[in-house]
Amino acid sequence: MTSIFNIENLVRKSVKGLKPYSSARDEYVSDGSAMVFLDANENPFDNGVNRYPDPQQRSLKALLSDQKGVSEQGILLGNGSDEVLDLIFRAFCEPNQDNIITLPPTYGMYKVLAGINAVENREILLTEDFQPAVDQILGAVDDKTKLIFICSPNNPTGNAFDSGAIRELLDNFRGIVVIDEAYIDFSKTKSWLGQLEQYPNLIVTQTLSKAYGMAGIRLGVCYASEEIITILNKIKPPYNVNQLTQEKAFARVSDTSVVANEVNQILKERDALENALEELDFVQKIYPSNANFLLVKVDDANKRYDELIQNRVVVRNRSNQPLCANTLRLTVGTPEENKKLIATLKQLQ
Repeated sequence: MTSIFNIENLVRKSVKGLKPYSSARDEYVSDGSAMVFLDANENPFDNGVNRYPDPQQRSLKALLSDQKGVSEQGILLGNGSDEVLDLIFRAFCEPNQDNIITLPPTYGMYKVLAGINAVENREILLTEDFQPAVDQILGAVDDKTKLIFICSPNNPTGNAFDSGAIRELLDNFRGIVVIDEAYIDFSKTKSWLGQLEQYPNLIVTQTLSKAYGMAGIRLGVCYASEEIITILNKIKPPYNVNQLTQEKAFARVSDTSVVANEVNQILKERDALENALEELDFVQKIYPSNANFLLVKVDDANKRYDELIQNRVVVRNRSNQPLCANTLRLTVGTPEENKKLIATLKQLQ
């Protein structure tokens, strides 16, 4: 990374001078010894959740650090990736002044969070083959552009972005590049976690909602330099990840073989689903996928969506997204669910 990046030039002034809230569990960190805790005004009667959770989720971070090869000081956990993304906005984007760049078609929460935080969202469409238009992106940058959001593998298109294009953005942008890797576990491409030391302007977000099958507990992960994580820790709520989520996540992340087996089965089912879709006359194109879903162009997406609903199969109509006319997004289900989907689609011809 060249010397053009300076984190001090990006942090909001109000955040830069902020002294974070210090909770009781920040001031005294238990070493596991039997103690009488009278410091946090908790109900003393033990029911498993009467005590505040670890505000820094140390056990879970240590586990993720070991598995991902990232220091614990370079990890922040959030109440879903959406909280992580919101913290990034609030740390670096001055309301009614700064702007971000997003690359539609992409994950819709970037635009929503920009609106919530009163930050201009400059949209630069992907190319026809769903890749970043690097020259246009850099051409849209000005001195108020703080963040570029990249979803790779991308939602809803399913493809991974060209690493050379991403590297060009990292090398030439003075702000922060946020790479959302929600679907990275299903991809043949490498995670950008290994590039964090090379690029101090890089943030990588991941989630336990997809490959780990834990959408219900809401656990998002942010990986970045210690400097960036320190800034985000200033503004995160003190107990943003609850005790039950921490416990459930630790058990699931520890169970690496089960998670790996489920991912492998999803990938096999994805290939089988793609093969079956190729035989359907009204399927016009199946886009390459590095995710746990397929984006499929059909003859009439509204009609096919309604027909599937009538047969008790719910997919996502993505036709309202740029470059996605007449497309349906099909999540890869269990073998039984996929057979139901294919059987239903065959009846529609």
